[in-house]
Amino acid sequence: MPPSKRPLLGSLAVQAPSLTPQLVHVSPSTCQDLSLFKELLKEYRKLDDTITMRLNRTNAQFRDRDRLGVHGTGTIQDQACAYIWKDLVENWKRRTEIVEYCVGVVDASMDEKRQSMQELESDPAAQRRTQAALFADEVKRTQVHNELAVERIVRQRTLDAFRSRCRFFEPPLSDVQAREWWDKARARQ
Repeated sequence: MPPSKRPLLGSLAVQAPSLTPQLVHVSPSTCQDLSLFKELLKEYRKLDDTITMRLNRTNAQFRDRDRLGVHGTGTIQDQACAYIWKDLVENWKRRTEIVEYCVGVVDASMDEKRQSMQELESDPAAQRRTQAALFADEVKRTQVHNELAVERIVRQRTLDAFRSRCRFFEPPLSDVQAREWWDKARARQ
C-alpha cells in the first residue's frame, strides 16, 4: 500500500488534525439539541483529555526541529509549553463562547415562553402546552448551565497536568483571560 493511502496509526493519529476538518456552525438549534451540544463539547475537550500525550509529542517535535537546526527562542521545553498553551487557550475560548452562546439561546427561549404564557391566559390548553415546553427548556437550561461547571473542572484538571510538566512557564501578560485562568489555578494550590 503506498504511504499516502495508509491510515494514520499510533498516538500521532490521535493528535494530528483531521485532513478534512469539519466546520460546525453553532446555531440555536444546536443549543436546543442537548445530544448534539454535548457531542460538540466532547470533541472540543479532546485536546484537554490528551494533554499529557500532547505535551510529550510536542516536546519530541521541538527536539526534532532543534536537531534539524531550526532553533526558536528559549529552551525546547519552553517552546513546547508555549505552543501547547496557545492551543489550550484558543480551545478554551471557543468552548466558553459556545457554552455562553447556548446559555443565552436557552434563556431567551424560556423568556419567550414565559411571555407567551401571559398572553395565553384565555386558552388553558395552549397555556398547558407552553408550560410543558417551558419545563423542557428549564431542563435544557440546567444541562447547559452545568457545562459551565464542567468547563471549570476540565480546565483545572488540564492546567494541573500542564503545570506539572511546564513548571517554569508563565503565560504572556498580554492575554488577560488566559492570565485569569492561570492565576486562578495558581491560587488553588
